[in-house]
Amino acid sequence: MSDGPRGGLAPSRPIAIVLVAAVAENGVIGRDNALPWRLKSDLRRLRARTWGKPIVMGRKTFQSVGRPLPGRTNIVVTRDRDFSASGVVVAPDLRTALETARGDALRRGADAIAIMGGAAIYAETLPIADRLDLTLVKGCPEGNVRFPSIDPQTWREVERSEHKAEAGDAVDFAFITYERVARD
Repeated sequence: MSDGPRGGLAPSRPIAIVLVAAVAENGVIGRDNALPWRLKSDLRRLRARTWGKPIVMGRKTFQSVGRPLPGRTNIVVTRDRDFSASGVVVAPDLRTALETARGDALRRGADAIAIMGGAAIYAETLPIADRLDLTLVKGCPEGNVRFPSIDPQTWREVERSEHKAEAGDAVDFAFITYERVARD
């Protein structure tokens, strides 16, 4: 394997690294290990965007979800050597998680690895990510977990759709996709 920009992942076939998150206008993504809003529409989009792909998340994020998400290989990053959970692959660090996810994506014929959080996993993965699939939650809820800043010199918005709250949604929102500006 070459030691390329994806932390040692040799690109035999392009597999995008995609950060998937719901982010409030003030950058909040969580409060006390839970989402500070309810958006059923976002959960439907999350399922559609990640189905059949490997997903990578930290242990606290996995525990807040409460179970492995079906139809996806769930890879949980944790330094806790005693952690185990039925239906997930445990990785001791992000590099190992990404290597595992890449192998899984190749086996499945998937074109992307979905990064599902939390904040530390997003921050560590942002420099090597190819795309951001975000739900912009309208409002500024209080929270103690934030998404990393999106540098407009690095990311360009390529798609946006605005939505009014529907049944099961607490607030209005927008779906936004960013792509990395071409690397030199």
